[in-house]
Amino acid sequence: MQVSFSKVEFPSNGALVFFVEKDQPFKGLAAKADEVCSGALSKARAASRFTGAEGQTLETIAPHGLDAERVLLVGIGSIKDLTEQKWLEAGATITATLAMSGSIKATVITDFDGANAAAIAEGALLRSYRFDKYRTKEPAAKKPSLAELVIGTSEAGAAKDVFNARQKVADGVFLTRDLVSEPANILYPESFAKRITELRSLGVDVEVLGEAEMEKLGMGSLLSVGMGSEKESQLVVMRWNGGKSDAQPIAFVGKGVTFDTGGISLKPGEGMDQMKWDMGGAGTVVGLMKALAGRKAKANVVAVVGLVENMPSGNASRPGDVVKSMSGQTIEILNTDAEGRLVLADAIWYTQDRFDPAFIIDLATLTGAIIVSLGHEHAGIFGSDDTLCAQLTAAGSLTGDKVWRMPLHENYDKLINCQTADMKNIGGKGAGSITAAQFLKRFTNDVPWVHIDIAGTVWSDKDMPLAEKGATGYGVRLLDRLVSDNYEG
Repeated sequence: MQVSFSKVEFPSNGALVFFVEKDQPFKGLAAKADEVCSGALSKARAASRFTGAEGQTLETIAPHGLDAERVLLVGIGSIKDLTEQKWLEAGATITATLAMSGSIKATVITDFDGANAAAIAEGALLRSYRFDKYRTKEPAAKKPSLAELVIGTSEAGAAKDVFNARQKVADGVFLTRDLVSEPANILYPESFAKRITELRSLGVDVEVLGEAEMEKLGMGSLLSVGMGSEKESQLVVMRWNGGKSDAQPIAFVGKGVTFDTGGISLKPGEGMDQMKWDMGGAGTVVGLMKALAGRKAKANVVAVVGLVENMPSGNASRPGDVVKSMSGQTIEILNTDAEGRLVLADAIWYTQDRFDPAFIIDLATLTGAIIVSLGHEHAGIFGSDDTLCAQLTAAGSLTGDKVWRMPLHENYDKLINCQTADMKNIGGKGAGSITAAQFLKRFTNDVPWVHIDIAGTVWSDKDMPLAEKGATGYGVRLLDRLVSDNYEG
């Protein structure tokens, strides 16, 4: 969807949108529009249950006197209570309401400052995403009509300046949604790596390591996961150097299991199709790098993703196998469906060993246990660094990509001790997401570190404020905000 900003004026076509406060009369140009059409908007409002409460909408064919096709009123509650996230959701409501209306263009009339106008535009843009590339026979009536959004504001220039950077972040969100939505026969380790190389056009340095290179590095943990697949595993390194030449980089690591059958510890068939998005952590990291490079972030950033496919075959890892990680630590694989931590173990160790980053944040659809704990509202964070955890929590509250800190403790760590090897890859029935995090911590080598378990947030089975049901793009805006608020300049 095309988004632009202009001076405030009534449109000659398309939809006309006004924001309305709860239990308040029309103000500004909304009042003028009501006057032009002899009070028809007030009459429509009085005849409905529309009060202007947050999230409410009232759509009507444009009354005589207005040249637009239709008028949409969007309730925003009390304006003094609106946060940045609420402005985003108000913008998204416009798209969600008008996308299938038949109108091609919508003009939003606002009396708000440039930052809030930009947030409205960003929310509307984020909600416009739709993954429909494989719908070959969908009738036109079921496709969105809305293609253009104009924000009329007295601060059009300021709004455009703010929005330009936000649009680049939205580009990163859309890339993540694209990657997570792709079926596994299209997106597998090698094709995923090829998609990542497209970031070179934005100035991102991209390096792809195949199985031979990883074997030389001793990545027995990561490589064990892909042994049952005909698809070659990959490790992709991305670098964006936007900060000072001598500044220590910050690092992000993503789990990229492009399809997870569970391996020999086979998952139940029902719902297995959803395991195409078990690469969501890697998808988020790649989207983040597109966002940072797109807006020319003033930071040095390293991103590493381990890309594998977990399949059962005569070559697959077996329960009871012992593998040696790049760190030298040995792991007994008691469950081949606890594979993401095996991928991340070598990817995290490689990142800290090669790049000496100021911190590492890893993202993974790691455990079903985190969904039991937090549902689909928050991602769980586990960290060795209180400051970094606090910064992530603050960024989450601002972006709506919410996080909740979970505990780490030596008593949980003991649960993965093993008689056969240095550790086992599962810790028992209880505290599954915590023992998974404790496993990862053993590979951080005391670098400040946070693990984000996004199993409950990477995909949604229902529409969300900023996204249609499906891939959410969770984490891109969260981590971009973390970087912009704390690690640039």
